[in-house]
Amino acid sequence: MDVLQQLRLADAADILIIAIVTYWVINLIRGTRAVPMLIGLGVVAAIYSTSQYFELYTLSWILREFLSSLLLLIVVIFQNDIRRALTQVGRGTFFGGDRRSRTQMIDEVTRAAVLLAAKRIGALLVLEREVGLNEYLEAGTPIDARVSRELLAAIFLPQSPIHDGAVIIRHGRITAAGCFLPLTANPAVSRSLGSRHRAAIGITEETDAAVVVVSEEEGKISLVREGKITRDCDSGTLRATLAQLSFP
Repeated sequence: MDVLQQLRLADAADILIIAIVTYWVINLIRGTRAVPMLIGLGVVAAIYSTSQYFELYTLSWILREFLSSLLLLIVVIFQNDIRRALTQVGRGTFFGGDRRSRTQMIDEVTRAAVLLAAKRIGALLVLEREVGLNEYLEAGTPIDARVSRELLAAIFLPQSPIHDGAVIIRHGRITAAGCFLPLTANPAVSRSLGSRHRAAIGITEETDAAVVVVSEEEGKISLVREGKITRDCDSGTLRATLAQLSFP
């Protein structure tokens, strides 16, 4: 009886660990390019099974050779995601980070926006949510640093070589700077808005990102979501609105 109980406990622990790891992996890759790639690999595996069933020997051989190096292929394709996963484990953020780190990130972004607005320094801060922004990160300058108002302010100083473009914040860290975003093509957008505001609207039309824009002409802060812009935000409004959003 004791042996059976031990086996049941071991099985329960095994299932629980697998469930936790599966949830973590899904949460990690959600909104990134890994999702369509995994779907593609699943389609290839399904075609391989079908070719075996119908005895399509040539196709089956080609796919078998392809799938035989699947582990190496996964490592090559998902090397950035694997690196990010291991980094999260090393930081103790196995479950995607805690609420305190998100609150700290929001506070630092808000303080940076207020600081930049007071000095009339233009800025474009993109906060990634569920939809991945990898295609915009690729053209920027990699940074991978903790979010701080001092660093954000330094990036957008006119003397900085990476002050043009946007900063993208992912998982509570400054991932890249100098990223260029698509401008909105919506004819209803006011012509008085500059390129920063148009870029902010453009990226939020294509993704669920939240974007903080600081105008150098007016020294005002705007928040853009879902293609809609809220202008002249004070620090309290900006912090409260960002706190209502979910960030991975």
